[in-house]
Amino acid sequence: MTKSGYPYPPDEFDVAVPGGAPVGVHRAPRSGWSSAWPFLLVAVVCAAVAWGGITLLSGDDDPAEASGDPSASVSASASAPASPSASPSASPSASSSASTGVTGDPANADLTAGVRVANSGGLAGSAQTLADTITAAGFTGNVVADNDETGLGEGYTETTVLYGAERADTAAAVAQAIGATTAIESADVTASEYAVVVIVK
Repeated sequence: MTKSGYPYPPDEFDVAVPGGAPVGVHRAPRSGWSSAWPFLLVAVVCAAVAWGGITLLSGDDDPAEASGDPSASVSASASAPASPSASPSASPSASSSASTGVTGDPANADLTAGVRVANSGGLAGSAQTLADTITAAGFTGNVVADNDETGLGEGYTETTVLYGAERADTAAAVAQAIGATTAIESADVTASEYAVVVIVK
């Protein structure tokens, strides 16, 4: 549209300014603060949410541990009652007349004595493998492998050699053959037909 065809009278927006742009499109410049405050607001909100989440997740912690006071946690652990550890000697089937070490002399073993290898939680076939190892070590008596159906091995946490009265030397030879480090005299074994019973774990 040409100037001559423009139907409205001229006003302040028709006055040209240096640079040639009409006056009406100019705005006052924005300050630096008005550009920065949205980013600062987002940073503050994110920090507050993170702090709240950490506080909520760690709310169940011991205050002594959170404060870094080692004496409080040490005294708490010292005052706690000691839990009974599961040891083979605590088994009702084992007598307390022997410790968990191997005390006999393998050189004096009775290689004709009967030995039972009872699987009480070990891998399938492990009882038979140990029975074969005992036979290969020179035992000529009745060496059998079966499952611990009577619960004789209840309470033991490792492969253990149980032996009857006055059979410590034979038990030591069995333990040496299979690499066991625990041999215990057992009244249950004394009453059985075997001189030694190996509990396989």
